[in-house]
Amino acid sequence: MRASLTILCASLTVTDLNAGAGAVPPQGAIEINRDAYSDQIEGFWLAQCIANWTGLQTEGRRNEPPFYTDADWPMTFDGRTLRFITDQDPWNADDDTDIEYVYAHLMHQHQRPDLTPTQIRDGWVEHINSFIWVSNARARELMGRGVSPPSTSIPAANTLYLRIDAQLTTEFFGVFAPGMPRAALELANTPILATARGHAAHASQYFVVLHALAATRGSDALSPAGIEQLVEDALAYIPESSKAADIVHLVLDDYRVNPDKSDWERTRDLLAQVFMIDDAANGYDYITWTESSINFGSAIICLLYGQGDLKETIRIGTLTGWDSDNPTATMGGLIGLMLGADGVRAQFPGEPLSNRYWIARTRDAMTDYLPSDPQAEDLLTALSQRMLDRVDDTVRMQAGIANSTGWLIPPQPDPELLYDNPWYNECVRSANNGVRASGGLVTGSHSLSTTPIAGAGVASPSWFVNGREHELGGIEPLSRTYRYFWTQGAAPDAMGRVTLTATYSMPVEVHTIRFIEGDHFPDGGWFDSLSAEARINGLWTPLSMTPYEPLDAGVPFQTIDLVLSAPVTATAIRITGVAGGSAQYITACELDALSSPITRELVTWDINHDGVVDVEDLHDFADHPADLDDDGDTDGADYAELERAVRWRELDVIRGNRR
Repeated sequence: MRASLTILCASLTVTDLNAGAGAVPPQGAIEINRDAYSDQIEGFWLAQCIANWTGLQTEGRRNEPPFYTDADWPMTFDGRTLRFITDQDPWNADDDTDIEYVYAHLMHQHQRPDLTPTQIRDGWVEHINSFIWVSNARARELMGRGVSPPSTSIPAANTLYLRIDAQLTTEFFGVFAPGMPRAALELANTPILATARGHAAHASQYFVVLHALAATRGSDALSPAGIEQLVEDALAYIPESSKAADIVHLVLDDYRVNPDKSDWERTRDLLAQVFMIDDAANGYDYITWTESSINFGSAIICLLYGQGDLKETIRIGTLTGWDSDNPTATMGGLIGLMLGADGVRAQFPGEPLSNRYWIARTRDAMTDYLPSDPQAEDLLTALSQRMLDRVDDTVRMQAGIANSTGWLIPPQPDPELLYDNPWYNECVRSANNGVRASGGLVTGSHSLSTTPIAGAGVASPSWFVNGREHELGGIEPLSRTYRYFWTQGAAPDAMGRVTLTATYSMPVEVHTIRFIEGDHFPDGGWFDSLSAEARINGLWTPLSMTPYEPLDAGVPFQTIDLVLSAPVTATAIRITGVAGGSAQYITACELDALSSPITRELVTWDINHDGVVDVEDLHDFADHPADLDDDGDTDGADYAELERAVRWRELDVIRGNRR
């Protein structure tokens, strides 16, 4: 439990009344002042804009040795001098800030921070139609065909899923969950999976956690030791087996043993040697300069060697190479979140740092909050203020308290990967991967009497039980061949039915049968109907299931979850349906049995579970004691923690702002 994750309120609150102004709140709850945090969010946007446009000066210019060094700052090329970009007015939208802006708009539009797959898909289709590349562009193409995330990052659907895209579009979800990394990852899960899987998703999750943790550490942590601790702490939320974790360890370890903390080039060159130049010899696979891995490492380098200094972080990020604007913008925004807007402006004295933002440069049909201003549509201050309501929502979703002055967040449990990383939690349910990890066998089979032809799909049923869609370790894929099974050219039975079966060499729990389609074509590729069975005690048994997403011949790569009315133990599962289209064939990326979801209860002050934290919870504590400070004991300290939370509510009522 990190009791140090605390922000002191700048205005008078119940903490000041009880303990004196400036005292650290007891028991490890996190207290955040609303006005101060609005300034932090503005600092995030402002610093990200500066870093984005500064980094863009070198984007894609040095993708292999010789790389830039300190001697290249400042330098002149194409008639320009490499410098900090501080004079845009308004700030121009770019893909390092504008997709986050669209997400903020969608949250405001739908009045919720946890956007649904449909809301994300429809929002992309309406607003994101140009100025996108690689995995973003492929995901947008799929969304135009009706595909919703997370299917937009299935390897067979989006072969660019290991690129950088999610790292530069989702880190800001951590801003909505200050001090709550678990909640941040939940909010970011579907947006990350819109474009990334594997270690690219883990890199994005790592950045989300960095922002959630940094949000409550404040400017006091902007020291070499504070930044180093932040980099280390975020590792607990991604799999240790992941290539993303390998990169953090390499950069962090070399930084620690480097006697010259100004020699960031040494670690950048080591990163290039291990993960690009000698990638195969080290068990890795360098793809290209827009990949996740190499740029993820660049971000960690400029964060560590920047040592909490915003300008130095931006300068190093700009010089690292590859897709330099993206790591620079991400880490610049992180430092800006810790500094706040006033702190960012103090780094550039005398510079005209604009408050205006031009989203229409790159994004369509966005709200114009400045109709009298023909050059801009929003102010960073106004955008930051709008985001506060969604912070309210997140705090309440995590059983915290929000009032007009700020937030009181319950103690956050020590990180446990299985509970705190939602995509890992989802993937670990996979029987296809779990059985193999236990040394067992998984076999795919079908009901066809003839073999499907070769073509867009493959004939071997092993493809739909290969587990690739739920790979959780983040290790380098053995092959970048991304296909799906299909039955084109092989006739179904007399009733037009096809059966797909996954057989396990050991019993598995089946809570959900997940079927993920492949692509659709004018003459087929889908099921018109679907039923499921499990082999229980050696007998095939029809399953009672809750209603599932309707099958749609017009939408490929659907993820169909057949949730059982009650979990069963089985040694095989199968689905049967009528093959659709004039050629009557189906496609399949994966057929898998998922075990029951894994959950961990939140720490809550609502002892009687009536939805309100009030004096009644104090009365009920004697009969229903709870470990409210997450220290493993139930004692008077927990009662004191509850009393403190109740008094927050009392103060809210006195001010007439009860929510």
